[in-house]
Amino acid sequence: MQDFLLSIYPWLKIGHVIFMVFWLAGLFMLPRQCIYMLDHEPGSAGEAKWAVRMGKLRKIILSPSLIIVWVLGLTIAYSIGAFSQGWLHAKLALVLALTGYHGWLVAQTKKMARGQRPLSEKRLRMIGEVPGFLLVLIVALVYLKPF
Repeated sequence: MQDFLLSIYPWLKIGHVIFMVFWLAGLFMLPRQCIYMLDHEPGSAGEAKWAVRMGKLRKIILSPSLIIVWVLGLTIAYSIGAFSQGWLHAKLALVLALTGYHGWLVAQTKKMARGQRPLSEKRLRMIGEVPGFLLVLIVALVYLKPF
């Protein structure tokens, strides 16, 4: 099995990077969509439109990309025998944190779709930077493999 995975390794890596980009793009977009929703009164037509848009982003891009990134990433790690390497442990911890952020953000958007406003515009702008910060650390670990 490992020989087969190594033979398709470049394709696994290509898929992993592509779906990581989709996932991160969605995580950058979702807080911005929340900010746009704040301009509309709860129960208004404008709010309903943003709720539909956020739901589509979650269902069509974010959740499928998250699953594919995890499956391909773990497959790649298995195929190259990276589970014993420290850099991978650190990367997995950061990706787990990013996954937790994803889940938390999805919960916040669902609250907003129900008319609640759990986050201010300022807070949404601040949390919108989380994926970028984690991305910098993850990419550095993957390319530098410092430990």
